[in-house]
Amino acid sequence: MPERPLEAHEIAAYLHEVADELADHERHTIVIAGGALLAFHQLRSTTADVDAIRQLPAAVRRAAQVVAQRHDLSPTWLNDSASAFRPDTLADSDCEVLVDHPRLRVLGAPLRQVFLMKVDAARTRDFDDLVALWPLCGFTSATQAATEYREAYPDAPDDPYQIQRRAHPD
Repeated sequence: MPERPLEAHEIAAYLHEVADELADHERHTIVIAGGALLAFHQLRSTTADVDAIRQLPAAVRRAAQVVAQRHDLSPTWLNDSASAFRPDTLADSDCEVLVDHPRLRVLGAPLRQVFLMKVDAARTRDFDDLVALWPLCGFTSATQAATEYREAYPDAPDDPYQIQRRAHPD
């Protein structure tokens, strides 16, 4: 089934339905990033899916499948594909609450961290998102963004085009 564009209000409604499908005694937390988060912030009108930054609990995955079938959504409309780009510097305590349901809490990654994730992904399709995110991230310079990128992804290969600032001996 082809993915259809999802608007922020649809994403919120579907996430509430996922929460409603979960057992009463459970409470799960997921952190989203990517296009869905940009749609929540009206930086994008739609997205194809909702990307979580860590593996989805089995119960959440099952509930998302029920919602997918109910609304003729892609089976991967809610996924954990962004986990491959999770920065080391991301903390749940820095995230904003997007959905606060008794059974499901959905957090949005800080936009600054999402910017770094998109830099790490290095996909052409992320260029417009990077442009939209930059003024909201609060970086004072490209050097600061590059430094924070290195902190977020310490194992990333060196970029031969990145300017390295070195202390000059006196």
